[in-house]
Amino acid sequence: MTGLFESQAPRPLADRLRPQALDEVVGQNHLLGPEGPIGRMVRSGRLASLVLWGPPGCGKTTIARLLAAETDLEFEPLSAVFSGVADLRKVFERARQRRLAGRGTLLFVDEIHRFNRAQQDGFLPYVEDGTVVLVGATTENPSFELNPALLSRCQVMVLKRLEEAALRELLARAEAAEGRDLPLTPEARQALMAMADGDGRYLLNLAEEVFALGSGEWKAGDKLDSAGLAQVVQKRAPLYDKGQESHYNLISALHKSLRGSDCDAALYWFARMLAGGEDPHFIARRLVRFAVEDIGMADPAALTQSIAAWQAFERIGSPEGELALAQAVIYLATAPKSNAAYKAFGAAQRAARDSGSLAPPAHILNAPTKLMKTLGYGKGYAYDHDTAEGFSGQDYFPDGLGRQTFYRPVQRGFERDVRKRLEYWEKLRSQAQGGGGKGPGEPQEG
Repeated sequence: MTGLFESQAPRPLADRLRPQALDEVVGQNHLLGPEGPIGRMVRSGRLASLVLWGPPGCGKTTIARLLAAETDLEFEPLSAVFSGVADLRKVFERARQRRLAGRGTLLFVDEIHRFNRAQQDGFLPYVEDGTVVLVGATTENPSFELNPALLSRCQVMVLKRLEEAALRELLARAEAAEGRDLPLTPEARQALMAMADGDGRYLLNLAEEVFALGSGEWKAGDKLDSAGLAQVVQKRAPLYDKGQESHYNLISALHKSLRGSDCDAALYWFARMLAGGEDPHFIARRLVRFAVEDIGMADPAALTQSIAAWQAFERIGSPEGELALAQAVIYLATAPKSNAAYKAFGAAQRAARDSGSLAPPAHILNAPTKLMKTLGYGKGYAYDHDTAEGFSGQDYFPDGLGRQTFYRPVQRGFERDVRKRLEYWEKLRSQAQGGGGKGPGEPQEG
């Protein structure tokens, strides 16, 4: 007699729909198709060690299992979260014995980036001599998370977030497996795919929830709309890790959208960072940096606006204070752009570093003592306010350096006016010194 606890629980829909062949995997044709690098390896029967890099639910584990099956290798799965050095040694010993018997091993390591540097180095001799074909899976950038020595022995394959066509195919397979359609309106069906955010496994889990609801709560023919769907299933949280690559990717997207004066894109990335749980103070700090690096003197008020938004956020708090940061994002995106001040400071730093300890010219040194006056300190200094133009045109660079031009304002925003002043003063300087002189450079297109 079969006991109550001996009956098997039904397998989850995502597990039942796991592909049985590589050509059933959706969304990764650029790797698995006839001309894809993995597809070519399988056809040739020679599989290299790989690192599969991609977001959750894109098929990394499934692909590894199928590669083992299609190349006749024993599949040895490990999770870097639950495994240590002792587990690795056992796997390598089994692989060594298997190899002596003429059979190869595919070692699949999920979340391989969680192994430390020493553990990663432990793979090297076994990958090098062919004891195992290593297939590592990671959601993090391998360039940052894996040892260069291990990376040099593996080919990195970038898997894509599943697009709408792939998600639509998965829903069709789910409906075929269940023998009925999802009880959703067309709009709700679209919303379901959006909730999954490119994660195929999550989409199938959501679909399973909807099937379960539909079998018990509605009459035949009833359909759930988008509002009803949002109430009964949980939207997938956006992929965002404040300590990992997505953190830097999104702040880079925000910065470059601001630089490109794309106000709407900048607001989108700002909102994405907030939705992912980013610290608004970090964003505020980057907005201030952007104001001085990419706007500078083209609109000096950009710095004031950025700091004011930061202070407003600190005083009001979240979520109301985030509107102040949004206003700063809009201001910065729509402001005229110039990196002239940023470049000028960099050039001045290089000149200061390269010129050593050159003393200021004597005529601009104060002479509070008789000895200093005897040495010529302050001799010949012209007090600018006593001149007709309020500008003496004297040279203030060290004698051994010669005149330099670091700041070259652009023909945009406030720097247009600054440029006119510099050009006028350079003209007066040239007249005062009786010769040429370097101006602020050729005008730049605005």
